Amino acid sequence: MFLKNILKKNYNNNFWNKNDQKWKKRNNYEKEPPNLDEMFINFFRKINKIFNLKSMKKSINNKFLIIFIILCIAVWFFSGFYTIKEAERGLILRLGKFNHIVYPGLNWKPTFIDKLITINVESVKELVASGIMLTADENVVRVEMNVQYKITNPKLYLFSVVNADDSLKQATDSALREVIGKYDMDRILTEGRTLIRNDTYKTIENTIEPYNMGITILDVNFQTARPPEEVKEAFDDAIAARENEQQYIREAEAYANEVQPHAYGQAQRILEEGRSYSIKKILTAQGEVLKFNKLLSEYKVFPEITKKRLYLDTLEKIFENTKKVLVSNNNCSNILLSLNKNFDIEHNINYNNSHLNGKTNKK
Repeated sequence: MFLKNILKKNYNNNFWNKNDQKWKKRNNYEKEPPNLDEMFINFFRKINKIFNLKSMKKSINNKFLIIFIILCIAVWFFSGFYTIKEAERGLILRLGKFNHIVYPGLNWKPTFIDKLITINVESVKELVASGIMLTADENVVRVEMNVQYKITNPKLYLFSVVNADDSLKQATDSALREVIGKYDMDRILTEGRTLIRNDTYKTIENTIEPYNMGITILDVNFQTARPPEEVKEAFDDAIAARENEQQYIREAEAYANEVQPHAYGQAQRILEEGRSYSIKKILTAQGEVLKFNKLLSEYKVFPEITKKRLYLDTLEKIFENTKKVLVSNNNCSNILLSLNKNFDIEHNINYNNSHLNGKTNKK
């Protein structure tokens, strides 16, 4: 207020105006000391203008600053929203240190403070290990193996080792070389593939277990195993010979399986026939013994009668199935002729004659 009153008085005072004109004229001709009042007035005028401008600018700048700060806060807040997919898990690093695991859904994090790392825990990853390796019989073989694995613990996968995928690859190479070194080349190239696969699977699991890498081995596939190109033809011939050997063995086994049941059946039939024949003969002999013992007791009582009866029974059995002719002569003595052979010869002659007559009639 003091400055404003001084300025108002000076603007309305003609005395100061006249003095200004005089001082201007005098300055043209001679040098005089400056007017201190005028200097103070000019000084205070300039100070007043400066303070008015600064206050106006300061108020405008404060408004823009507040709006800018509000916009920055809004952008920062909305930039913190993110979505985690169903097959993923999120790891939050707060100021570079692990804080917590985020699960699927809509989440928020303070930007520039928290860092998000997403890990897919559902997808199956594949790792291929191959190379030229030394066998137990000091041969060289080129092998290739495929390892399928899955991430089960994202925290251990990221922070237990520097690079879990590279660590698994090194463990697979080491396990495969260890297992290949236990077997000879012929077994690796032929029937030992399944055994090598199982041994490699167990060795990999035992190797990575102490490191807690947060991954699980799902399957190990033994892809190829082949000898060096210089001896490939010889090994192919050897493999073909083994395959032919196995084929012949299978064919022989099939033939044996086909023939053996028939042979076993025939052998059992012969054995059964032999047992039945033996039983029959034993029973017949026992019957004859009983019959003989019975005749023996009768013979002891009536020997002559028994002899004659046995004689007549024997003749009856002989003549029962025999063709015979009785011829009597004048001396009243009978002659017995057996005509079985004669009847057979006559029958054959009559058949041949009738057959020849039939052919001549046809002609």
